[in-house]
Amino acid sequence: TLRMRVPALLVLLFCFRGSAGPSPHFLQQPEDLVVLLGEEARLRCALGAYWGLVQWTKSGLALGGQRDLPGWSRYWISGNVANGQHDLHIRPVELEDEASYECQATQAGLRSRPAQLHVLVPPEVPQVLGGPSVSLIAGVPVNLTCRSRGDARPTPELLWFRDGVRLDGTTFHQTLPKEGTPGSVESTLTLTPSSHDDGATLVCRARSQALPAGRDTAITLSLQYPPEVTLSASPHTVQEGEKVTFLCQATAQPPVTGYRWAKGGSPVLGARGPRLEVVADASFLTEPVSCEVSNAVGSANRSTALDVLFGPILQAKPEPVSVDVGEDASFSCAWRGNPLPRVTWTRRGGAQVLGSGAALRLPSVGPEDAGDYVCRAEPGLSGQGGGAAEARLTVNAPPVVTALHSEPAFLRGPARLQCLVFASPAPDAVVWSWDEGFLETGSRGRFLVETFPAPEGRGGQGPGLISVLHISGTQESDFSRNFNCSARNRLGEGGARASLGRRDLLPTVRIVAGVAAATTTLLMVITGVALCFWRHGKASASFSEQKNLMRIPGSSDGCSSRGPEEEETGSREDRGPIVHTDHSDLVLEEEGTLETKDPTNGYYKVRGVSVSLSLGEAPGGGLFLPPPSPIGPPGAPTFYDFNPHLGMVPPCRLYRTRAGYLTTPHPRAFTSYIKPASFGPPDLAPGTPPFPYAVFPTPSHPRLQTHV
Repeated sequence: TLRMRVPALLVLLFCFRGSAGPSPHFLQQPEDLVVLLGEEARLRCALGAYWGLVQWTKSGLALGGQRDLPGWSRYWISGNVANGQHDLHIRPVELEDEASYECQATQAGLRSRPAQLHVLVPPEVPQVLGGPSVSLIAGVPVNLTCRSRGDARPTPELLWFRDGVRLDGTTFHQTLPKEGTPGSVESTLTLTPSSHDDGATLVCRARSQALPAGRDTAITLSLQYPPEVTLSASPHTVQEGEKVTFLCQATAQPPVTGYRWAKGGSPVLGARGPRLEVVADASFLTEPVSCEVSNAVGSANRSTALDVLFGPILQAKPEPVSVDVGEDASFSCAWRGNPLPRVTWTRRGGAQVLGSGAALRLPSVGPEDAGDYVCRAEPGLSGQGGGAAEARLTVNAPPVVTALHSEPAFLRGPARLQCLVFASPAPDAVVWSWDEGFLETGSRGRFLVETFPAPEGRGGQGPGLISVLHISGTQESDFSRNFNCSARNRLGEGGARASLGRRDLLPTVRIVAGVAAATTTLLMVITGVALCFWRHGKASASFSEQKNLMRIPGSSDGCSSRGPEEEETGSREDRGPIVHTDHSDLVLEEEGTLETKDPTNGYYKVRGVSVSLSLGEAPGGGLFLPPPSPIGPPGAPTFYDFNPHLGMVPPCRLYRTRAGYLTTPHPRAFTSYIKPASFGPPDLAPGTPPFPYAVFPTPSHPRLQTHV
């Protein structure tokens, strides 16, 4: 019945209002409201033309019509009733207060639109694991975790800041709360710290709509890092030989525990501490100095190379090159220096620069290009270093044969011809040829071939050889024929023609005759002077029948001349060259005049005197005279070359003879020429005898015979 009465009453009131005045209405309806947990929420409601009962509902549940809302200790209604204000207050707001609220004028049958109350829960202060001081190792990646627990509404976001600048590289993770336990959110920051991060402050901030400013938690980074090294050299640019000081500075946490120095990777013995003093040389340019610093966390190494100024140093010599004629030839050499040296190429003995740089290329070389090539580097700024290196270019070509000068030869005497051969590659054979034959090595009849290395070959033309053709007992045909010296190798053949010159006997005959005439004249003068002295000294004496002796002045070798009788008895003493007579040499006339007689009993004569000058004594006491010359024509007079002995003073004896010319007991003292086994190496000097032996056989007892 009650339910039926209420609607009826409302209808009556509506009808009554329409007839009595303005009808009740809302001046202000409640709005949705967001309130922080623990704060006060106020939902506003105002009615006009209504003075009846006003109540609030929470999610459809009436809170009551009284102003203090008994049973709801944190709820009440406020406002001026006369003005129609009926505001709902909630303090402190809790999570359970979050609901939909309406303001109702029950007697007028008015209901406001529902207003949603949202309760926000701010996030709790976040926590950073390991804080407030986090110990890290520089260079080692690490994850820093920031966590916020609680039933924050809405879910907060966690942000990282350093010096007010937001950091990127974070990941977010939310853990849903289990029943009876609060939920949590986490944020992970991944970073690789460096030594510069030591002492830095990082901030983790939990921020949401409930707390836009957020809540911060700060941590301090404590870095342990290996040494950070700075290496310097003073001075950095030096001349070779100057002193240089290296300084190794390091910052480290924990502190430095040791230093180690090295040069070019090899430890510097005895070097300790942060300083190193050295004397710079060229190696410091390519072998840097390094300093390694260590602590408990690790070690760090720094190195530096000096700028050392030094002169050129040869690193790679040019190598000899051998190419065939017409091909290209290339040389290379390497110099190093600071600054880089200027390298030039020249030919040995020449001043023309053929190229510059480390390589030289000669296109299509010919025999004229063979020789030594020089790679030269100029000295550095200090004037030190520099120099040259050379290599030989050998051009392979057919042999080059040159006929050498040969001395003229006597008929029926020995002779030799020579040729000089240069060839690269070495000749396969050197052959002498003439009209009736050829000879490569060994002997054949009167011919013998010998080969010798040349004393010095021309640069780049290959090894040199000298081929000698010996002729024993020359013939007339040898002086008119041509002798060919030829050589061959894989590239071709070369040759040269040589001829034999003839030596005339006439100059030798004239020389011997002149010497004989001069000797005879001198001997006659000496003999005449001696006779004069003997005549005046013995003028008053009477001469006996015994043999008288006269010493020839100027004799100093003690040589004597004996007659046949003295040689048999051997009783007389040698006292120098003397003149023997069989009778008294001179007869003094009573009138004081001397009678001229032959004191030598025919040895010295008035019209013709036969004088014999001995240069030696043959066995048996006879004279040693040369036989007819083996190289002269038959019937030619006998001559002997006294030139080698003209500088000697011969022992002089006068011999007596029965007839004009003396004979020798050795008629075969001179024999015909016999070919020796070997002639020895040749002499290339022009104008010198080609053989070490004399052209004429030399007797062991030379003598001179004259007939005046």
